[in-house]
Amino acid sequence: MGFDKIAILYKDVCQVMTIADNKKAFHDYFIEERFEAGMALEGWEVKSIRAGRVQLKEAYVIVKSGEIFLFGAHISPLPTASTHIRPDPVRDRKLLMHASEIGKLIGKVERAGYTLVPLNLHFSKGRIKCEIGLAKGKKQYDKRETEKERDWQREQQKIMKQNRR
Repeated sequence: MGFDKIAILYKDVCQVMTIADNKKAFHDYFIEERFEAGMALEGWEVKSIRAGRVQLKEAYVIVKSGEIFLFGAHISPLPTASTHIRPDPVRDRKLLMHASEIGKLIGKVERAGYTLVPLNLHFSKGRIKCEIGLAKGKKQYDKRETEKERDWQREQQKIMKQNRR
């Protein structure tokens, strides 16, 4: 592989930059599949997202009349927002995907009992994208088990660090 191809690959990898993560989604759900969707946004929302004023903690994705919408994502308007626009921080936003992908998601959600969860917002080639996860809910004991596993991994890292010294 030549230097030019490596530079192009590196450029493509570096163009994805995370804006906001939904850490609660990984705590509450098992993520089976991931999809990337565009978002239909207004101008003030794009400016606020670029400033990092977005939160996905209470957000969820819903299928309504063959389209996918993001509900509950909070985008705080900037104080310099235009005076002739009434910004609504938690309005529902349409997610943009190919019809075949939407059909696949609708089938899994309705038949298999999956849930659609927003995982993160990121920039991809200058555009704001939302990563959606096809997820199954965790039971309480699954959440505790995940937490124990995370604590054990942290403990192992501490032990390894102490042994290196």
